[in-house]
Amino acid sequence: MKIGILTGGGDCPGLNAVIRAVVRKGVFTYGDEFVGFLEGWRGLVDDNSMVLDLEAVGGILPRGGTILRTSRTNPSKRADGLDRCLATLEKYKIDALIAIGGDDTLSVAQKLYERGAKVVVFLKPSTTISAAPTTPSALIPPATSSAKPWTASTPRRKLTTA
Repeated sequence: MKIGILTGGGDCPGLNAVIRAVVRKGVFTYGDEFVGFLEGWRGLVDDNSMVLDLEAVGGILPRGGTILRTSRTNPSKRADGLDRCLATLEKYKIDALIAIGGDDTLSVAQKLYERGAKVVVFLKPSTTISAAPTTPSALIPPATSSAKPWTASTPRRKLTTA
């Protein structure tokens, strides 16, 4: 599988640890490939990315912030924003996107999911909704703060590729 990862919204501790854990698990267990989209949704809108391999995530645990950087870009506030995100996902042949962030990041993930994108969400600790898939192949429908909270016991859908 080819999986995209982005970190959106404000910075918080542990983002590099999540990125490293997902990449290592995906590479060692499933043979996945990863693309990191830089500065949150801006990376998808502007097609700005980096390869996330074992070398890229090696030694990042003691570093603060996120190696992918972050922004508060919300593509749904641009007329062509969501279309540009979908085009970038298609260009890189991304099978699933992992969006790491809070409510605003997940509201965009929800809109992309509704338009057919396969999205897995990891929520920052400060977010009121809490869910964390155990593997990148577990698909959790994104939720917003007005939706029913997702928990670790919420049933997950298996990610399928077209």
